[in-house]
Amino acid sequence: MKKNPHLMALVFAGAVSAFASGCGQEVPSPQEGDEALATSGDALACSTRITYGDRWIRPSGHTAQYDTAANLVTWDGTCVNEGTNSYAVLSNGWKPYFTGNNACVLALDTDCSGATSCSTRISYSAAWLPPSGHTARFDDVGGRVFWDRACVNEGSNSYATLSNGWKPYFTGNNKCGMSFRYTGCGGLYQNPVVPVGCADPGIIHDGTRYVVACTSGGAANAFPLRTSQDLVNWTSAGSIFPSASKPTWATGDFWAPEIHKVGSRYIAYFTARHSDGKLSIGAATSASALGPFTDLGRPLVHDTGMGMIDATYFQDTAGTPYLVWKADGNAVGQATPIYGQQLSADGLSLVGTRRTLISNNLAWEGAVVEAPWIVSRGGYYYLFYSGNSYANSTYAVGVARATSPLGPYTKLGEPILKTGGGWVGPGHNSVITGPGGDTYMVYHAWDSAHSTRMMLIDAITWPNGWPAVPEGPSADSRPMP
Repeated sequence: MKKNPHLMALVFAGAVSAFASGCGQEVPSPQEGDEALATSGDALACSTRITYGDRWIRPSGHTAQYDTAANLVTWDGTCVNEGTNSYAVLSNGWKPYFTGNNACVLALDTDCSGATSCSTRISYSAAWLPPSGHTARFDDVGGRVFWDRACVNEGSNSYATLSNGWKPYFTGNNKCGMSFRYTGCGGLYQNPVVPVGCADPGIIHDGTRYVVACTSGGAANAFPLRTSQDLVNWTSAGSIFPSASKPTWATGDFWAPEIHKVGSRYIAYFTARHSDGKLSIGAATSASALGPFTDLGRPLVHDTGMGMIDATYFQDTAGTPYLVWKADGNAVGQATPIYGQQLSADGLSLVGTRRTLISNNLAWEGAVVEAPWIVSRGGYYYLFYSGNSYANSTYAVGVARATSPLGPYTKLGEPILKTGGGWVGPGHNSVITGPGGDTYMVYHAWDSAHSTRMMLIDAITWPNGWPAVPEGPSADSRPMP
């Protein structure tokens, strides 16, 4: 049988991974992987994509984070320690190696018969303390479960907290050991998902794709746009305002854009500096989420005594539209209330009475609350917001909830997302449903060099009636949204 040279290279890639660990693993010959090969020029009857976690020991010259193999490839979740590394043995004989003990993380996605919906297998190390009657060394659960590798000591034992709230215990201090197999979840991703400047991301799904807009400041083209099918891989798609079509009333400081569908058209709500020097909220309309956008011709919200910024739009469960925004009091030594007010049906004028939803009254918020985003769920309106200084590690995301769209709102208290995982000052978030149906937070954070604010995403869970961002901001591999 003539071998497919591309697939032969993949077999070698798995073998080299074992050899590169320096642990003396015997390297299998290509012939031992014949079952994974197809005849040259023939289409594969079916195939499996194997995506490796971020601790994978990459073979020399292997630029991708995945391999594609012919036929159905499986793995039982067992992670074998060898020296200071570990490896998995796949059903086709491949042995990917990973840095560290119990460090195996793999995603298997196939178009073969037997493909399943997204599920997670968590396999426990020998130090695991199984519950009474639990004979297997693993747990299988539907959906996506992950861990940030934090291990908490408690007496002479230790435990880990998984994203679904499980707390497996292990004998001895710092003995938490688990491997993760994701099947049918679409692969793995790692933050950042936009590795360049993308502050204050506002996101929408327009029915066919995700569209995100970001702060542009004084750039020639205001509010760069990007599109994606999966929330992870993004493509540039122009801007809300190319240089020739910027609002005539605005002089600069183009901040915090969001695009929302209002009726049959799209409205971009944004912040810009008015010609009188005050930050103001504008609005522009388009038949498409990608534009072209036509500015209203004047600010939607303008106050000669106070800057107004960070607008967001939402509808209550009855379909009534609202605008929510922040008074920029911190710029003049005053409080920073977040206001809410009903909008006209076309989304282009305010009606009714303005209400104060929250203000900066908690210690962690410092002098600022800003960047609101509201979602309705289970009889509550949840107001996500950011607090403290965007420029440093004090910036974080908080949440409040109410049973009425204009409050009164009750704060959870402590932030649900703060500096960690190598990321500084996470905040100014949007909330969106991912392709798999889970809820995700899209937000910015400074990289460790503090050079720019990049775009990240992490899953939101809802324990006890409040949102949480388990193990966020994430730095390691996570299952695709």
